[in-house]
Amino acid sequence: MTEHKIVDLPKLQKAVADLRATGKKMVFANGCFDVLHAGHIRYLEAAKRLGDVLVVAVNSDASVQRIKEPGRPLLSEAARSRLVAALRCVDYVILFDEPTVERLLQALEPEIHAKGTDYTEESVPEREAVRSYGGAVRIAGDSKDHSTRGLIRQILVKSGSHH
Repeated sequence: MTEHKIVDLPKLQKAVADLRATGKKMVFANGCFDVLHAGHIRYLEAAKRLGDVLVVAVNSDASVQRIKEPGRPLLSEAARSRLVAALRCVDYVILFDEPTVERLLQALEPEIHAKGTDYTEESVPEREAVRSYGGAVRIAGDSKDHSTRGLIRQILVKSGSHH
């Protein structure tokens, strides 16, 4: 089952410390993952290739509501976490409620913070926090030609509901 991959911060810190002790390199990725699509898979698989262990921080429902359009998220944080955790390339999933993942980055100090191609290394909001402990920011995945917003729009058009 995938539930064991969904952890809280103390459990994740212990797991990361144990993995580091064996010389493993941690990659950290994050996002809403509201309706998982091919672009998400390519991002997370590319992120995993940058190291040994992939930790994915998933926005809580409250944080998605703050940053996305009304009616989002479509899927609950529990459902989104389960879907991400079910991916073979993902080792751990943690929920976060803040506008950025800076607090988690500072608590975990991953060697690599991987962001999708809708960012550049200079536009990643947490880049200074990552650099402050000696980590690196990397862009992973393919060009952003998939989005949940675009998918929702397509579904509405095909169903005849033009909202």
